[in-house]
Amino acid sequence: MTGGTAEAAAATRRVFFGAYTTWSGGAEGIGVGTYDTSNGQLRTTGVIRGVVNPSFVVESRDGRFLYAVNETSRGEVTAIDAATLEVVGKQPTGGADPCHLTLDPSGKFLVTADYSSGSLSVFPVGADGGLGARTQKVQHQGSGPNKERQEGPHAHHVVFDVAGRYAAAVDLGADSVFVYSLTGGKLTRVSQARVKPGAGPRHIAFHPDGKTAYVANELDSTIVTCSYANGTLTPGQVLPTVPSGSPTNYPAEVLVSADGKHVYLSNRGHDSIAHFAVCGSGLSLVGHTPVGGRYPRHITFDPTGSFLFAANQNSNNVTSFAVDRATGKLTPSGTPLQTPIPVCVLPARRG
Repeated sequence: MTGGTAEAAAATRRVFFGAYTTWSGGAEGIGVGTYDTSNGQLRTTGVIRGVVNPSFVVESRDGRFLYAVNETSRGEVTAIDAATLEVVGKQPTGGADPCHLTLDPSGKFLVTADYSSGSLSVFPVGADGGLGARTQKVQHQGSGPNKERQEGPHAHHVVFDVAGRYAAAVDLGADSVFVYSLTGGKLTRVSQARVKPGAGPRHIAFHPDGKTAYVANELDSTIVTCSYANGTLTPGQVLPTVPSGSPTNYPAEVLVSADGKHVYLSNRGHDSIAHFAVCGSGLSLVGHTPVGGRYPRHITFDPTGSFLFAANQNSNNVTSFAVDRATGKLTPSGTPLQTPIPVCVLPARRG
């Protein structure tokens, strides 16, 4: 390999795109691509076929394996070898429409959030990256005042806290965040934090200091700052995520910068990324950046925090932004990537 070629190879990293395959105009599986580490420019290089509705994708800690939910009424989770891009195996979740998943800090267990059934499922992860049969299914209870969206529980997100001791499961239908410990492949509930009835909590992100968390509420376009200690969340400050008079809007993802100074939230409808500054125990709105597409379902940083990517579901594109480390400002970078119904972006650890 020549020096120039080696430099070119080093200047790109792999990225994967979660998408819907059963929708009209949908993808053929998990999209595979690269991004330029100098400007965030995205490109597609292929697709991992045979994975149905991979609406959320994560990777193992060592980057050797990918795990994707299969968001269907008979939910499944799929394991994939990241080197060969071959499907390793699948397991049924026992719930309906899994829409998120996470690995525990040891990497030995995987937990899915099944939206329509309002449940969580736990799977052991083998040394070969494959998944064993489900060891547990936890059923949430609860409902809210929004009769169309909150007729029952809807588990939407599950993520471990900074210390890796507890898992927070956000339930849109129950207007709650349930917190669990995980021991030997079994979840045990330790607390339940309730937000305003009808708020519809969707996602949560922890501050790097481990003492604060931010909850994105899908149904009332708010973000809640919560204090956090020993598996207990205490909701506090509530801020709107869009200006008054905005079109119907549904917040989706919430992110915290690695230095803990900035919080970002994707607004579907307003089609923007809200930028908040962390001010003591609360947040202060800095402003909104147009996302460059429609219905930004998922936003994420690249591993260095230099770029932010937005998966814009309804405009079939993924946009890139350079992140100013000092001010947190987002600046569009590169040309938007056209790809079918993108709803998740996963920049790979292993390049």
